[in-house]
Amino acid sequence: MSSAKIDRAAKVRRSVTWTLFVVGLVLIVISLGADFFGLDITPGFGVVQMLPLLVGLTALTLSLFLLINAQRQEMPRSLQADIGVRLAATGLVFAYVTGLSDLIRIGTHVQPQFERPFVGPLQLGGLALAVLTIVIGLALYYTSRGARPKSSMEFIVNGNGNGKH
Repeated sequence: MSSAKIDRAAKVRRSVTWTLFVVGLVLIVISLGADFFGLDITPGFGVVQMLPLLVGLTALTLSLFLLINAQRQEMPRSLQADIGVRLAATGLVFAYVTGLSDLIRIGTHVQPQFERPFVGPLQLGGLALAVLTIVIGLALYYTSRGARPKSSMEFIVNGNGNGKH
C-alpha cells in the first residue's frame, strides 16, 4: 500500500474512534442526566434511559479497543489480548441482559404496586459487574504484548518481580 492510503486509513480510523467515543459519552450523559435535561418521559430510570446507556457503553468500549489497537503495530494478537476482547464482549452481553431484563419481566421490582419496569438494586449490581468485566477485558488487552515480543504480565507466569527479561 502507498503511504497516502495508509495515512488516509489512519485518519479514517482516528475519526471513527473519536466519533464513537464522543457519541458514547453523549449517550451516557443524556441517559444518566435525563431528569436534569428534562428528558425523563418515564418515572424513574426506565427502559427509555437504559437503552442509550447501553449503546453508549458499547460505543465507548469499541472506541477504546480501536484506540488501543491503533497504538499497536501489525503483530498477531496474543492469547491474553484474545481473552481481553472476549471478556469485554461478555461484559457487554451481561450489561445488555441485566439492563434490559425488565422487558421480559425478570428485572428488579421492589414495589409490587409499581406497574412499569424500573431499574432496581439487582440490576445496578449486574451493570456494575458488567462494567467491571469490560474494564478487566480492556486492561488485559492493553497490557498484552502488542508490538513487544513478550507480554507485560508474563511475570505472573514466570514469577519474576520486575516483569522484564
